[in-house]
Amino acid sequence: MADTGAGENAQAPLTERGARTRERLIAAAREVFEERGFLDTRVAHIARHAKVAYGSFYTYFPSKEAVFLEVADRLFEDMTRHSFTTGDPGTDSAEPAARVRRANRSYYEAYRRNAKMMAIIEQVSTFNEEFQEMRRKHRAESVGRSARAIERWQRAGLVDPDLDPEMTARALAAMVDHSLYLWLVQGDDTSDTERLLDTLDALNVRALGLRPTP
Repeated sequence: MADTGAGENAQAPLTERGARTRERLIAAAREVFEERGFLDTRVAHIARHAKVAYGSFYTYFPSKEAVFLEVADRLFEDMTRHSFTTGDPGTDSAEPAARVRRANRSYYEAYRRNAKMMAIIEQVSTFNEEFQEMRRKHRAESVGRSARAIERWQRAGLVDPDLDPEMTARALAAMVDHSLYLWLVQGDDTSDTERLLDTLDALNVRALGLRPTP
């Protein structure tokens, strides 16, 4: 199924012009994937949208799968950097409940920006193993940051010490992630976003046993 070409092992030039062309291809690929979906997208569509010669595409990427992975990797960087530790743990004086609230809203904004691609990602995640591994890596990094925050709060006596930090972080992340997927991708109900976010905040705070934000 791979859409490959003769330049499979080529490396992108390190010139400024080459870097600009590569960025243009990445931006064009995202727009085409969002419009056509992954399966119906062809390298020719991406090259045409980027105003790049078809053969030149393979100077920068060996296949449409490769450029999709680049698009998805950047998307996950944007999505998964939001956790309970958003901000500098050493200087941020916000209460844990306020951090949870801030992280949820930052994640919502990132999800809203990326909702179209998230729909495509759900499609690709069912059959592409390389993509699945990359997704697991980003999720593990995000869960790890949240788990470390929970551990600090446990040591400070703010969170139930019997909770498993990693499993708690995974469960709460899954709840928020799937809720926003249904809300923003499936269009389950978009009439009262603030009420949804307030509910997710409350569930997170209560699950952790934190003191609510005044």
